[in-house]
Amino acid sequence: MKSPRLSVPNLAPAPWHCQTTDAVLKHWQVNRNQGLSSEKVQQSLEQYGPNRQPDAQPRSRLSILVEQFQTLPVVLLSVAAVLSFLTGGHTDAIVIMVVVLINAVIGYTTESQSERIIQSLKDRTEYTAQVVRNGILIGINIQNVVPGDMLSLKPGSVVAADARLIETERLSIDESVLTGESLPVQKITDGLANAVAVLGDRNNMVYKGTLVTGGQGLAVVVATGTATEIGRIQMLVGTTLASPTPMEQQLDQVGNLLVYVSSGVCLVIFGLGLLRGYGLLQMLKTSIALAVAAVPEGLPAVATTTLALGILEMRRQKVLIRRLEAVEALGSMQSLCLDKTGTLTENTMSVVELFADNRTIQVSDGDWLNGDHPIQPLNSDDLQLLLKVLVLCNETDVNGSNEIESLAGSSTEKALVELAIRAGVDVSDLRKTLPRLVTQYRSCDRNYMATLHTAKKTDQQLIAVKGNPNEVLRLCQWRLEAGTQVVLSDADRQSIADANQKMAGQALRVLGIAYRLSTCESKGKTESLIAPNTIVWLGLVGMTDPIRQGIGGAIKTFHQAGVDTMMLTGDQHPTAYAVGQTLNLSQDQPLQILDANNLDESDLDLSDCAVHGFARISPTNKLQIVQALQQTGRVVAMTGDGINDAPALKAADIGIAMGNTGTDLAREVADVVLADDNLATLITAISRGRTIYSNIRKAIHFLLSTNLSEILVMLLATGAALGQPLNALQLLWLNLITDIFPGLALALEPPEAGVLNLPPRDPSESLLRAADLKRMLFEALIISISALATYSYAVNQYGIGPHATTLGFLSLTSAQLLHALSCRSSTLGIFSKESLPPNLYLASALVFSFSLQLLVLMIPGLRLLLNISSISGGDECLIVLSAVLPLFVNEATKGLFHQVLGDQQRTSEGTPPTSP
Repeated sequence: MKSPRLSVPNLAPAPWHCQTTDAVLKHWQVNRNQGLSSEKVQQSLEQYGPNRQPDAQPRSRLSILVEQFQTLPVVLLSVAAVLSFLTGGHTDAIVIMVVVLINAVIGYTTESQSERIIQSLKDRTEYTAQVVRNGILIGINIQNVVPGDMLSLKPGSVVAADARLIETERLSIDESVLTGESLPVQKITDGLANAVAVLGDRNNMVYKGTLVTGGQGLAVVVATGTATEIGRIQMLVGTTLASPTPMEQQLDQVGNLLVYVSSGVCLVIFGLGLLRGYGLLQMLKTSIALAVAAVPEGLPAVATTTLALGILEMRRQKVLIRRLEAVEALGSMQSLCLDKTGTLTENTMSVVELFADNRTIQVSDGDWLNGDHPIQPLNSDDLQLLLKVLVLCNETDVNGSNEIESLAGSSTEKALVELAIRAGVDVSDLRKTLPRLVTQYRSCDRNYMATLHTAKKTDQQLIAVKGNPNEVLRLCQWRLEAGTQVVLSDADRQSIADANQKMAGQALRVLGIAYRLSTCESKGKTESLIAPNTIVWLGLVGMTDPIRQGIGGAIKTFHQAGVDTMMLTGDQHPTAYAVGQTLNLSQDQPLQILDANNLDESDLDLSDCAVHGFARISPTNKLQIVQALQQTGRVVAMTGDGINDAPALKAADIGIAMGNTGTDLAREVADVVLADDNLATLITAISRGRTIYSNIRKAIHFLLSTNLSEILVMLLATGAALGQPLNALQLLWLNLITDIFPGLALALEPPEAGVLNLPPRDPSESLLRAADLKRMLFEALIISISALATYSYAVNQYGIGPHATTLGFLSLTSAQLLHALSCRSSTLGIFSKESLPPNLYLASALVFSFSLQLLVLMIPGLRLLLNISSISGGDECLIVLSAVLPLFVNEATKGLFHQVLGDQQRTSEGTPPTSP
């Protein structure tokens, strides 16, 4: 179905990167401080339309049905039907086409169900953009952004539209979605001289869909919707369907390879048959039918359906999967980077301790104690000023009231405001008295936040600072002592450092608090006002964030599953070390926590994975660590919930966001969302991911080994001049009842007991390993020998004809169906002490398939159609024996094969083999 043509609005003049900031503002008739008016916004929305791209059209039901007839096996079947019809075999032609239709119905049913599930994965969350309108910074739906809007860009935010920068402060953008460049780009505001500069060189522009990794900026929107760069790309390629997963691509390659291999074998059989004197048309029909039967055309349907049903199952377990590829990646996860706050902890911060004016103060339920002495914080100038700074240097919303229940913001900042409210500070009144003018956010080279405020009734400005204690302390020259400003001595600095170390050693998150009062003569950014030795130290604030229940057990399970864990936190080294010890991140080895300050000094080498955590992490550091792990060839997952986690979540092989406490941005860029915010749920996802991959391999093992047995039976019988054990219609029937239903049932196997005690699979590992092919060939040979033995006995007793063919057909069909039981596990079986969990799907599939086989014997019309003769009680016993015997042999040799092939693998890796 062709996508509708869409017009791209012309937003000239361009190129925008060559325009000056004043020219851009003039063109859009916008004031950088006021933004657009409501009237202008409405006009632009009507003129340019909403800021969105057309959704990709899902596959229609008709296209799914048509695709069932476009595969190579169906083409071969159709050729066979045409040849049969032209040579008078009208019945054969009708039966062949009935088989084609049945296969099409099964394929259509499974693929349409998978398509519905895949379409349901589309994220329906409505995201917001921060824009200046009518002089106020507000959050709006991203679809309502219009040309001329003033975009406010902060770390972790996704750029809502193409825009020309007019203000930047250390702004860096990840443009890999457009340019493929993995390193963030530093942005400027100056106009560029090169009118034909490529997109990656337009350093004064930001583009829709890119990610802010550091700093902040202000930009004028110059293009929205289909007029954006990413919109133009989508318009060029049209509405694209979801790409096949790597596993589906491998299956397609395997299927195509088998078509050519089986076709070659069938040509050999065709030639041998002619040499033995069989009819040309008979051998042509049989060879084509065998080629079709030998190729498991249901492989892609099995894979897609299994992945889709696995996603549904994980949804019931509170794990939301946004990409099919994530299911595959979960099974091969090797390294897990864990954001501490909100992932390892409950993200319910509360202030429990302060250090101010050389005294330690314990806080509990609003009570302040210095030792055994209660303190009234508002009666102390030092503490009162500290509380005011905590409220001002803070982005928590109080929603017009002074109630703790009305707070909205990050858990850390809410805890600080809550402390002030419990102490009696009127937050709303304080913010009205000292409105915030400028905010300087944390960045990769500045681990603190600063805000600039101006008192309405005086000429004074207040700078409020909070952040890493060591960095804030380095900026300070004075401290407060009983309300008086005194010089910070070396002894004072040592006392503060000791208190900081003690609090961090208790796994508290510690913030340093400082301020500065000045006149309004300096009206710039806060950066010029907080140079070293310019501000006044107030104190330390220690907060606790309880570790989530069950996290310790989850970490232990990750280690047992062969997944290395690494904690990433913005807290200080002592805090990170204390948490790491509590969680046993090092697996009882010496715990190694690195300080992120050292990351910029040299290339990060994580090839030995001996690092268990990083402290004082910035968003850029998180991205750097994820990429360093990926460079070692490992499959890396990253968990997070905040906007500062977004770059790393996007770069990781598996981005995992929290569903409840996570931000919209984190959920937008993540591949997996934990709806219950419980890290233990991720263990279920890993188990399911490994099981899905293992089950698909089981289905492949079953399909290839049984189809290979058909080729061997026909090849050996024809070569030995024993006639044809199976005719063309019997081969088609065999392929119909033994491939689809047992194969799908095997793909729905429940997890084996030890799935989390195995190491992650190698992501470069092929679906078909050499060891697997050897085992498949052995099993196919055993099934073929048993069926040929039954057929040879029948030829000896009854001669070459329908009766012998009937015994060979029934023996091979029954043996193949029972072989599904053997394919449930490569190590466990009917002779194992440990039993496998029941698979009701497989039991139902086998009952259904055997029932269809019984119908062939019971219904005269089907017997005549497939050329099946009646059988005696002795024949039935022989058929049962020839079906059960391969099952016993293949089950009995599992342990031997597993040990021999395992020893070969260990020898190739330089590991001594196991003892017999």
